[in-house]
Amino acid sequence: MTGETVDGHVPPDQSGGSGSGGAPRESGGPTPVAETSGAGNWARRARRAARSTTAPAAPVVAPTRKVAHSARSRQRVAVIIPAKDESRRIAATVRAARAIPHVDLVLVVDDGSVDNTQDVAREAGAVVVRHSHNRGKAAAMETGAAIVAMRDTDDRPPRLLLFIDGDLGDTAVNTAPLVPPVFERAADVSIALLPPQPGAGGRGIVVGAARRAIASLTGWTPTQPLSGMRCLTREAFEAVTPLAHGWGVETGMTIDLLRQGFVAVEVPCDLRHRPSGTDLRGQLHRAAQYRDVMLAVGNRRVRGAAGAVRAKILPPPRPRTHR
Repeated sequence: MTGETVDGHVPPDQSGGSGSGGAPRESGGPTPVAETSGAGNWARRARRAARSTTAPAAPVVAPTRKVAHSARSRQRVAVIIPAKDESRRIAATVRAARAIPHVDLVLVVDDGSVDNTQDVAREAGAVVVRHSHNRGKAAAMETGAAIVAMRDTDDRPPRLLLFIDGDLGDTAVNTAPLVPPVFERAADVSIALLPPQPGAGGRGIVVGAARRAIASLTGWTPTQPLSGMRCLTREAFEAVTPLAHGWGVETGMTIDLLRQGFVAVEVPCDLRHRPSGTDLRGQLHRAAQYRDVMLAVGNRRVRGAAGAVRAKILPPPRPRTHR
């Protein structure tokens, strides 16, 4: 499983199938509008009436929606790893990710690294795409999802998208419990709950702000709103693009998903990554996190208020008549 893309030049699908998908793009731009009929929209919301909750420690296996066995047996998972200057850990992360059940594609998006992250990842067995300069996590996620879409084929369901961090190392395989809830369609997105990380220097200010914002805008209170390890369906991912900028991507994604009626669960995963410390670099990192989270939240508050005003001002659409 090898290959390389440099800013939009896409390698051919080595699986031999013909796929379809969009070209990588920067985050930003108009929000796409889902084209659903009124009846279809109500049916969709009825199927997702069970709002988001925290999953038990054991993997969720009981589906809330019936799925044909043949479709499940043909379902594949793509692991997408946004990475910048992760040459020390990326090989172990890639090898561990390849061991996750149903994973047939591990894709590393090198977001403008100055070290040899791309070479190490490729040698470990990943498909590698690269941004010539740093464009941010949201852009890396969108690039990865676009490349996966190009490798999907019409004769099989679109791959589930499992996003993980590049510094998980050998513990990356422990993101496997995120797959069953989405694989069995018990949820549209599953979010990893990490254990306490040794050496973490944060005081919970950013986490608390994100948690309160999500609760106020959606009614659901997540335990770890900033967790970047997530598995979701292609439909769910496309419903929330373009993604929020920078470190606000997870908070913005959660708000957008829940507002559209998608179901989220949190799943405990025994993961270890490199935490930010108490030094100046760690403090600057948390300041940037807070800024981006507040920008994402503010944008969605304005969007929600504008939608409410529009609904009051504009008359309801007239039913269509046919002659």
